[in-house]
Amino acid sequence: MTAAHADGGTTTLSSAFDYDLIIIGAGVGGHGAALHAVEQGLKTAIIEAAEMGGTCVNRGCIPSKALLAASGRVRDLQAVEHLQALGIQVGGVGFERQGIAAHATNLVTKIRGDLTNSLKRLGVDIIPGWGKLVGSQKVDVTTPQGSLTLTGRDILISAGSVPAVPPGIELDGQTVFTSDEAVRLDWLPPWVAIVGSGYIGLEFSDVYTALGTEVTMIEALDQLMPGFDPDIAKLAKRLLIEARGIETYTGVFATRVTPGAPVTIELTDAKTKAVVDVLEVDACLVATGRRPATQNLGLETVGVDTVKPGFIPVNDQMQVLKEGEPVPHLWAIGDATGKMMLAHAASAQGIIAVENICGRPRTVNYRAIPAAAFTHPEISFVGLTEPQAKTLGEEQGFAIATARSYFKGNSKAIAEGEAEGLAKIIYRTDTGELLGAHILGPHAADLIQEAATAMAAGTSVADLAFVVHTHPTLTEVLDEAFKRAAHSLSA
Repeated sequence: MTAAHADGGTTTLSSAFDYDLIIIGAGVGGHGAALHAVEQGLKTAIIEAAEMGGTCVNRGCIPSKALLAASGRVRDLQAVEHLQALGIQVGGVGFERQGIAAHATNLVTKIRGDLTNSLKRLGVDIIPGWGKLVGSQKVDVTTPQGSLTLTGRDILISAGSVPAVPPGIELDGQTVFTSDEAVRLDWLPPWVAIVGSGYIGLEFSDVYTALGTEVTMIEALDQLMPGFDPDIAKLAKRLLIEARGIETYTGVFATRVTPGAPVTIELTDAKTKAVVDVLEVDACLVATGRRPATQNLGLETVGVDTVKPGFIPVNDQMQVLKEGEPVPHLWAIGDATGKMMLAHAASAQGIIAVENICGRPRTVNYRAIPAAAFTHPEISFVGLTEPQAKTLGEEQGFAIATARSYFKGNSKAIAEGEAEGLAKIIYRTDTGELLGAHILGPHAADLIQEAATAMAAGTSVADLAFVVHTHPTLTEVLDEAFKRAAHSLSA
């Protein structure tokens, strides 16, 4: 058996194995790897213990975006002053929780079916069951019918992640729950506390406030949205938190959360460790990040130790490492590696892993992978924040600068009555290299791709300033930032 190379050559594969590639985990990363493997002529099997599509399709990206889309429409239609400014009058706007929940469920069913059918259509063997390494190039699969052992020339682990729940927080799945349960929208609590102010917390605060739920947000660090660029976090606090009457606590841990009616939340000062308050709310969403789902994968059978809190160590080619050295024919991608816990990053890693399996060395450029929070308005970024860029510049001996532009000066945003927002780029003053871009505003998740593509291609802000954008479009907000940056370089 041979695998085709991009240059027209081939790689000879051994027929001594059941498969050329066995993938453990059929999330977005495993799916992307399987599709690319088949395109390269690899006989491929994918093992999945739960639902096809993993977290993203079933409990993450897909259903949450469906909820955000529906609740966002409710918010828009209830914005009476905004609509009146456009000359539109709307009567009383209502919604049906069950209908919104069904919209998310139906979308999950469709996408999961599409994903499964795409694999079947290309001849990927789908094996339901729990996959576990039992030695080099060997996987044991526990299925409802029993167990079977498969051999693969290469094995790729795409085990994903599960919600991280801090100690002291008791889940019941109804009054105290994670995003896994929240996407079902089983009920709308009158008052919900959200523990964590990252992507998950922000998106669900957007859904809940649009549908009339009172929200309290609890953040252990001293500032909300600590992972965002400071300028973006400052504006997001005003637009997404303060404007919606969300009560916030910062610098405190939710050290004890007890389900019930009401839910009780014990807040402890992060520095003094003293209990500072006890909240009583109707529900609590725990949005404190995710942890790798890497238990019971048989990694010990090949001598691989995970890195706290359970990440599989890999190199830039996605090879699994044992004491710093690659384990032959063993690869890992996605959340399980902890490199960048995003669905599209996992998919990119899967493609890169297959490329390396086929003898074409490639690595992932993580700095050029964009990310977004699908709030209203949206937040997106790619590359470094300003503090990160400053640190890198100090380490490597170069200076940085920033350029900003605002949606309030963008004709399309003004026409749509959505002129709140900011685009900010960060670049080197010596070469003009784009180091980061951050956007808060309408359609920010789509707009960021231009900056991500420019970073992947290594295009300088001086060259980007000459790219012609359609007028009037929202893309001009980045065009203006690029032009301001280029002007500062030539001044």
